[in-house]
Amino acid sequence: MSTSTLDRPTPTQPDRKPPSHRSAATPLRYLAALAIVAVTVVPLLFVILGGFKTNADINANPAGLPKSWVLSNYTKILRSSSFWHFVVNSLVIAVIATVLAVGLGSMAAFALSRYAFRGREFIYTLFTIGLLFPLTVATLPVYLMLRKFHLLENMLGVAIPEAAFSLPVTIIILRPFMMAIPAELEDAAVMDGSTKLGFFTRILLPLSRPALVTVGVLAFITSWNGYLLPLLVFNEQQNFTLPLGVATFQSQFSQDTAGILAFTALSMIPALVFFIFAERKIVGGLTGSIKG
Repeated sequence: MSTSTLDRPTPTQPDRKPPSHRSAATPLRYLAALAIVAVTVVPLLFVILGGFKTNADINANPAGLPKSWVLSNYTKILRSSSFWHFVVNSLVIAVIATVLAVGLGSMAAFALSRYAFRGREFIYTLFTIGLLFPLTVATLPVYLMLRKFHLLENMLGVAIPEAAFSLPVTIIILRPFMMAIPAELEDAAVMDGSTKLGFFTRILLPLSRPALVTVGVLAFITSWNGYLLPLLVFNEQQNFTLPLGVATFQSQFSQDTAGILAFTALSMIPALVFFIFAERKIVGGLTGSIKG
């Protein structure tokens, strides 16, 4: 005689409660996030608000809010022709370095991702090792090479090395992104009569746009904030970039603390705005390269 299904004991579902360690870790995460925000945002606010103060206010209360908001510190710098000259120099160098880094890096990543040849992984490893060597290590060889090729006091003398030092991170981000693109697309393009170059320019690059934007933003901001290379290459003030302009302004007006803070704040704004508007593209490109 068979027992009814109603009489069978139903298995009890285990209570799926979140582990206690997760709930305990949540406040720590918030504290870590607040600490990171404090370390990064508070100095920026100090610099920006300091530009609205007078020197007497800064000496009396450096960390406080301005008693009277002074706009003349910012307007005086914005009316200065030297400030805009520094901006143009930085913009030209950053654009050249970005175009070289993205153009050459995309071609190298294409070869390292879509072609199988002996030594491919070794070459990729060399680019990876390139991340371990900062510019400070190669200061003397770079300077001697630039002097040999008569690139001192020349914008290309800054843009070309900056593009070269941006190539490792560019290739490391672009190669896995390009490898993740299905090979069937390339086979279909070849069957339609497209060449390798045509597949690269018409299909691969448009599909890799998120990663291209990511490496472009990183190369641009790195070049914009560069200080050591312009310091090595330029001696004449008319060729100075914005970071060198900040240092020059600080040395010339060392007693005007409020003016120095205003100059520094204005020099940071273009890179911050550029980074904020491209933040989603950067995250998307990095996510795609990691998945690849």
